[in-house]
Amino acid sequence: MERLRRCASVSERQLATSPGRCNGVSGQKRPDPPQPLRCLAASTRRRSVPASTTSVLGRQKCCCAIMAGSTITIVDFLHVPAPCAWAGAFPRGAHTVSDLDQVTLNAGDKSVVLPVIKPTLGNDCVDISKLTKETGLFTYDSGFTATASCKSAITYIDGDKGVLLYRGYPIEQLSEKSSYVEVAYLLINGERPSAEQLKAFTDELAAEADVDPSINTLIGSFAKDAHPMAILTAAIAQLSGIYHASLDLSDAEQRRHAAVRLIAKVPTLSALIYRHGKGLPANKPDTSLDYVSRFLKQTFESADGQYELNQDVVKALDLLFILHADHEQNASTSTVRLVGSTGANPYASVAAGVTALWGPAHGGANEAVLKMLEEIGSADNVESAVLKAKDKTSGFRLMGFGHRVYKNFDPRAKVIGEMTGKVLKQLGVQDPLLDVAVKLEQAALQDDYFVARKLYPNVDFYSGIIYKALQIPTEMFTVMFALGRTSGWVAHWLEQQVDPEMKIGRPRQVYTGSDVRDYQADRPG
Repeated sequence: MERLRRCASVSERQLATSPGRCNGVSGQKRPDPPQPLRCLAASTRRRSVPASTTSVLGRQKCCCAIMAGSTITIVDFLHVPAPCAWAGAFPRGAHTVSDLDQVTLNAGDKSVVLPVIKPTLGNDCVDISKLTKETGLFTYDSGFTATASCKSAITYIDGDKGVLLYRGYPIEQLSEKSSYVEVAYLLINGERPSAEQLKAFTDELAAEADVDPSINTLIGSFAKDAHPMAILTAAIAQLSGIYHASLDLSDAEQRRHAAVRLIAKVPTLSALIYRHGKGLPANKPDTSLDYVSRFLKQTFESADGQYELNQDVVKALDLLFILHADHEQNASTSTVRLVGSTGANPYASVAAGVTALWGPAHGGANEAVLKMLEEIGSADNVESAVLKAKDKTSGFRLMGFGHRVYKNFDPRAKVIGEMTGKVLKQLGVQDPLLDVAVKLEQAALQDDYFVARKLYPNVDFYSGIIYKALQIPTEMFTVMFALGRTSGWVAHWLEQQVDPEMKIGRPRQVYTGSDVRDYQADRPG
C-alpha cells in the first residue's frame, strides 16, 4: 500500500485518532513528551487485518481501526500537539466504495458509526458531523484535500480521468456548441434555457450592464498604476452600497436579480478599470452588442468611440469565459461560500472571492506564466529553462504546467490549446514571447521528465498566451479570470442560500501554541 506522509504534511490519505501516546514508524518507544499530547495523526504504515481483530490503542502503541466491510484498516500514529481525528476515507481519484452504507471508527473504548453519503458521481463521502459529539475528537485535513464542505449540483470534476462537467454537460461540448451567456444561465438555473429564455436573459444582462456614476468616481480615486484586482474588489463591494435597498436575502427574486447584476456589471467594471489604467476616459457599454462584444468595445474603443470588432477575438474570449466559469469548490468559490454562510450579501461575498482569486497559486497563475516567459526571454533559451526546471536546486519553476486536481490532463487546456493555435494564426500576431510559449509547450510535451510526471500545459498557460495575443495587459489577466468566474460564484451563492444544511463556516484548528501560563509582573531581563 502506498506510504503515507508524516503529520507535518498531512495528505488526504491520513487518518488521526484519540488521546494517548504512541510509537513512531519503527515501533520503538518514543521518549515521553514534556506535556500530555492529545492529538495523533497518521504515520507511514497501514495494514489490513480480518474484521475480528481487535484494535490496539494504548500508551505504547496507538492506532485507529476503520471498519470497511469485512476488513479493518489499522493505522499506526505519531504525536502532534492537539486533538484531532480521521479526516476522510477515500482520496480523490480512488475508486468509489459503492457497497458501503457506513463505516465504524474505534477510538479507545469509544466506537462511532459514521454514515456514508452517496454522490451522483465521484467518491463516497463519510459524514463525520457527529464525530466530535460522540468521541470528543476533531478532524485534521490541511488544505481540505479530502474534505467535502458542502453538497452541490453545479460542477463535477474527475481529476484522474480529466473530466469537467457543468450541470452534467461535458466542458468539451459546451465549449463547442454553447456561449458564455447560455453557460451562465445554465449554472445559475440548473438547466439550459429555451430560445425565449436565452433572449430574455441576454436582454436582462444588457439592461443591467451600465453602472452608477459613483463607480467612476471610485475607480478614478485609485492611482493609475494600482493593481486592477484591488480596484475590482472595491468596485464590486461598492455595488452593495448602491443596491442596499434590494438586499433582502429571504426574497428569491432579489437574490436572483443581484446575481444577474453581478454577471452583467463585472465586464463593465473590468473595462472601466482598464481604461483608467490607460488614461482613457470612462465610457458606457454599448447595449446593442452581445455580451463579449460589448465588453471588448467598451474596453478598447478610442476616446472618440472607434473600435473594430474581430469575430475571431470575440469567439476566443467567449471560449475563455466558458472555460473559467466554474471549477467546483476551488479556493475562491469556497471563499464566496464561506463569506456567504455568514449571511453577507452577494456583492460582499463575490468581492471576497476576487481577493482569493488574486493569489498567484490560483487565478494569478496566468499572470505568473507571462512573467515566466519574460524571464526566459527568447525561444533560444527554452532548452536551458527546461533543464533548470528539472533541477530542484535551481529555484526555477515552469508556471502553467500540471494541476492540483487533474492528475492526467486538464480538459480545459485541451480545448483552449486548439483555440490558441487558431487565434495566433488568424490574428497574425508577431511577439517573441509567444514564440517562447510555443517552443516551451512543444519541449514539455516531448520531454520524458514532464510526460512521466503528467506535467501537461494547463488552462493558465494557454489563457495567458491568448490574452497576450489580444493585447490585454498582464496585470489584467486575473481580472479576466474573475469576469468569467463570476457566473460560477453567484451560482454557488444562490445554491447555498436554499441549502437546508447550510451552517456558518467555522473550521477548527490544531493548536500548536504555548500551554497555559501565568503572567509574571516582573519579567526577567
